[in-house]
Amino acid sequence: MSALSDIDAMRIALDEARGAAARGETPVGAAVLDPATGAVIARAGNGPIGAHDPTAHAEIAAMRLAAATLGNYRLTGLTLVVTLEPCAMCAGAISHARIGRVVFGADDPKGGAVLHGPRFFEQPTCHWRPDVTGGVLADESADLLRGFFRARRGK
Repeated sequence: MSALSDIDAMRIALDEARGAAARGETPVGAAVLDPATGAVIARAGNGPIGAHDPTAHAEIAAMRLAAATLGNYRLTGLTLVVTLEPCAMCAGAISHARIGRVVFGADDPKGGAVLHGPRFFEQPTCHWRPDVTGGVLADESADLLRGFFRARRGK
């Protein structure tokens, strides 16, 4: 199996985001991949509302599934692909899991913690810093979010 391109991987995350939106959740999706084989180890969409769990962000859900699948809480060398810049909670979990690379779609100037806000991975107290690539299918990711919230506001 060959490795997926960042664009193909983001399309998987976008499918999960659309599924989250269909469930009434904020449309954010994520996937954990093995870059060596191209295998998709786990994929998930946002789920805090349905799970009654404020930590059920797409990134956390995908990392939980990947850890359970692999039988290891360390996800060293794996790639996390997510449609929206991770928040501080998710960035902390990414660091603890030792994710090797993060690929995200849309920037999140208000709630993001990678390029915005606390810039979590740049802090001296951050134990593990993944490689980060942002802006992959950013317009498609942002449009999905904007459309979701526009429909909820009735505009």
